[in-house]
Amino acid sequence: MTDSVAAPGPAEPAQFQETWVQSLSQVLGQISGSAVPCAALTEVGPEIAARVDTDLWLLGGLSGGLRGEMSLRLASGATIHFAQILMGEASTNAPPEMTAEHREAAVELMRQVAGLVSTSLTPRWGEVQLRLEAAEGVPTWAAASTVWLRAGDDPATAVLVELSLSAALVATLRAEPADEMKASANAISAPENSVNLGLLMDVELAVTLRFGSRRLLLREVLDLNPGAILELDRQVNEPVEMLLDGRLLARGEVVVMDGNYALRVTEIAPPQAL
Repeated sequence: MTDSVAAPGPAEPAQFQETWVQSLSQVLGQISGSAVPCAALTEVGPEIAARVDTDLWLLGGLSGGLRGEMSLRLASGATIHFAQILMGEASTNAPPEMTAEHREAAVELMRQVAGLVSTSLTPRWGEVQLRLEAAEGVPTWAAASTVWLRAGDDPATAVLVELSLSAALVATLRAEPADEMKASANAISAPENSVNLGLLMDVELAVTLRFGSRRLLLREVLDLNPGAILELDRQVNEPVEMLLDGRLLARGEVVVMDGNYALRVTEIAPPQAL
C-alpha cells in the first residue's frame, strides 16, 4: 500500500479528501472515546480494490458552494467494524455476519462524518450541503478521482473506505470561487447582458440567523420531548451568523429592539463566502 494524504493532481480535490480523513478520525474518536488515526491511500491491493455484492454503497450529492457527486464504498468488514463502534459492541477476531442493522448503523456513522465534512468545507467553499443515501450498487457516473480512507494504524485491524469523486465535483473543486464571482460580475457588466439593477432593489430576500447547529443520532431525535435541551456547537459569546440562501452573509450580535429580536452586524463576510 502507498500511504499518502494528497493524491496526485490539483490541490483542491486532495484538500476535499483530506477533510474526509480528518472528519472520519474525529467522529470515530468521539464515539469510541479514543483516538483513531486515519489517512488517505492512493493505492491498495487488488483484493481490496475488487468490488463484491456485499459491499455497502453510499452516494452523495453536493450543492451550494460545491456541486457534484461522490460515493463511498465499504466492504462487509468495514461495515461491521463501523457499526460495532457506533452501537458500542465489542469487536471480535471472527466478525459476525453482516446484518441489516450493521448496514443501517454504518450508514448513520458515515452521515455523521458527512455532516462534519460539510461544516469543515465552509471556510474554503462557503455553505455546502452534502446528503448521503445508501444505494443498491455502483453509481451511474464514472469516478474522476479515487482514494481509500484508512481508519487505524495497524494493518491487521485497519479498515478502508473507498472515496470516489465525479468529474463534475472535481471540476467544481478546481474552480476558484473568486474567479467564478469575477466571471459573474463581468457577465453583468457586459453590454449584451446589461441590466438596470435599480429594477431589482425592491426584490425581497429571505435571510436566516444561525445560532449554532448539532448532529443528532436517530434515536436521539426520537427521544425528544417538551423540555428537552439541545446543546449547540456555538458559545454564547460567539457571533451569530446571517445566511442568505444558505451562504454566509454577515456576523453579529443579537439585540432587542421594541420587544423584537434584532441583529447588530459586526462583520461582513468576504466575497468568496457569499
